[in-house]
Amino acid sequence: MAEVRNCPKCNEFFNYIGLREVCHKCAQSEEELYQIVYRFLRKRENRAATVERIVEATGAEQDLLYKWVRKGRLQPAMFPNLGYPCDNCGHLTNKGKLCTKCQDDLKADLRTFEAAKEFRESVEERDRATYHSDRKR
Repeated sequence: MAEVRNCPKCNEFFNYIGLREVCHKCAQSEEELYQIVYRFLRKRENRAATVERIVEATGAEQDLLYKWVRKGRLQPAMFPNLGYPCDNCGHLTNKGKLCTKCQDDLKADLRTFEAAKEFRESVEERDRATYHSDRKR
């Protein structure tokens, strides 16, 4: 069932059914802006444009460009300088939530944690295997 929400752009009420986060009017203006951006990027000389250059040339908001890249509407394979910020460090990435460097750092931390956990478990196991006698000599 639809839910009544306020559009985050124009503050008008709209029925939210899970498809878009904005009202119909704002969605149409976003789509028109998308077409402008896409036509700009299709020109051979603009295919390697950065996000800043696209914003400057088309008037599109940076967050809107990031949203389109996240959703796959603008594909970094076709436009190599496009991406969206890593959730951890802010550097541009084009897949997932983390850039490659942050993914590698996280994997290294997990490996270190797992190695430390295995070491603690082996020490505990060794301590359990040690038997102490209360016999007095």
